[in-house]
Amino acid sequence: MATTHRIAAGVALAAVCGAALVGCGTGATGSKEGAHGPAAAVPGAAGPQGAPRLIGDGSTAYTGAQPHLPAPDKLKPGQKPPQFVVFSWDGAGEDGRKLFSHVRKVAKANRATMTYFLSGVYLLPESRRELYRPPGHSPGTSEIGFNDAEGIRNTLGQLRGAWLDGNEIGTHFNGNFCGPGGVSEWSVAEWRSEIAQAKSFVRSWRTNTGMKDVPSLPFDYDKELIGGRTPCLEGRKNFVKAARQLGFRYDTSGVANQVWPSRKGGLWDLSMQLVPFAGHSYEQLAMDYNFMVNQSGTLTQGDPAKRRTWGDEVRDSLLKGFRRAYDGNRAPLIIGNHFESWNGGTYMRALDQVIEKVCTRADVRCVSFRRLADWLDAQDPATLDKLRGLNVGQAPKQGWASFLSRRPAPAPKGVPGAPAVRP
Repeated sequence: MATTHRIAAGVALAAVCGAALVGCGTGATGSKEGAHGPAAAVPGAAGPQGAPRLIGDGSTAYTGAQPHLPAPDKLKPGQKPPQFVVFSWDGAGEDGRKLFSHVRKVAKANRATMTYFLSGVYLLPESRRELYRPPGHSPGTSEIGFNDAEGIRNTLGQLRGAWLDGNEIGTHFNGNFCGPGGVSEWSVAEWRSEIAQAKSFVRSWRTNTGMKDVPSLPFDYDKELIGGRTPCLEGRKNFVKAARQLGFRYDTSGVANQVWPSRKGGLWDLSMQLVPFAGHSYEQLAMDYNFMVNQSGTLTQGDPAKRRTWGDEVRDSLLKGFRRAYDGNRAPLIIGNHFESWNGGTYMRALDQVIEKVCTRADVRCVSFRRLADWLDAQDPATLDKLRGLNVGQAPKQGWASFLSRRPAPAPKGVPGAPAVRP
């Protein structure tokens, strides 16, 4: 799919999504960028922890435990929680603007790992489009098109390097069907079909493309894939049911306030959150697309004279959300993005500035959804219950040491049952 085709698809999608409170994905195609990080898993070559075990046609390989993925720690009694921040990217793919590689470079320079939600059709060539059978649509149809050889090659390089750097590869599924006839109407069985196809395009890109000189992806996608974000945040109810049946651990397809997450439908609900909208009197979902809709409407390239102001609003909004959590209840901050140049790239610049501002702080962890889910799973349920009792921006009145202490708080003086007070 040519780059101009990809952009045209993005504009059309924005018009369909309109000003609704949703996140909408767009496509990606090719430019040149190789793997970044430790040696990649090439058929017959050594992986990060020894010889890889090829899976299927060699599109993927088991290469051992993921590098740069530390074991989760457990909060000690009285310990203040770290401030988690998750940056996530819908429809991850590398095209001529090289935004995937740009984000990876910025993340690595600022001690951040992230989650990249891959659209499976980005690994399916246009010539094999009929292999995709979207629920409720004709075979070979997709709202974001398919890819070409160069785009697939470069996207594979970025996925490989991202995983070796400790990032997570999740899923944004395939055809990005929103609105009537789209994912909101899919049954559980149809969601299972969509997920199975997303996996198959990752596991079979070598067969589908005929590429023999490209290294394998260094992970088993059946084990790597533990969560995703639905197109336009639609169809969540049946997706969660299907995802739980398939062993997923989290979903990030909703809209939430800045409070500590809980499980819903058996999955961690790690939805994006509402943050104070700088320069406005209301709150805004922490996603680039939604900021754009509230600034330039359905125009992806609005008034050039306003773009810097729009970017500053996004940067300041995300930093306001960060400070509200950091100084308050320490709820993880969840941010969603796209590899796009909307409004002259002002949103990408804003994200760069936020990453540089927050991710290098000693008590801040910019992590993937996988790492956040691992950490949540490692905590005492009673500790998480206490954290969930804090409202948006609310810090414990008695301080963190007392709030998360295992000892019961002393009864106030003069209250029945309290120890006698000496005169």
